[in-house]
Amino acid sequence: MNSKSFLKPLTPPIHFHTAMIEQIPVAAFIGQEMIGNGKIVEITDFAVKIGDEFYMREACTFKYAV
Repeated sequence: MNSKSFLKPLTPPIHFHTAMIEQIPVAAFIGQEMIGNGKIVEITDFAVKIGDEFYMREACTFKYAV
């Protein structure tokens, strides 16, 4: 990823899977507040697990953190 990707939203499912496979750090937001960051370790239809925490896909926005 290059610097132009910093805080670019992850939108289609392929973005989440690519970030997990390539171990690209991401950040989870609710509104403008960052509520977590790190590497994706699990993806379900309803949540994304970053580190030890699950973040609901419907409630959060996920962005590349690199």
